[in-house]
Amino acid sequence: MTNVYSFDGILVFGLLFICTCAYLKKVPRLNSWLLSEKKGVWGVFYKAAVIGTRLHIAVALSCVAMAFYVVFLK
Repeated sequence: MTNVYSFDGILVFGLLFICTCAYLKKVPRLNSWLLSEKKGVWGVFYKAAVIGTRLHIAVALSCVAMAFYVVFLK
């Protein structure tokens, strides 16, 4: 179990947030509702979705590395 207040917990949360937003960008109803704003607080979801779609290989490798770290090393 990772703690949100530790550095590795923040990394896990960030990776899961980016992956979730990138997935939600592919769903048409949620894309128009959640990811329509590009500025402000709601713009964070849009920016995370853009990071997840443009850097999908790096995000996927980071998720695999973090999963290995959480399961075997922590």
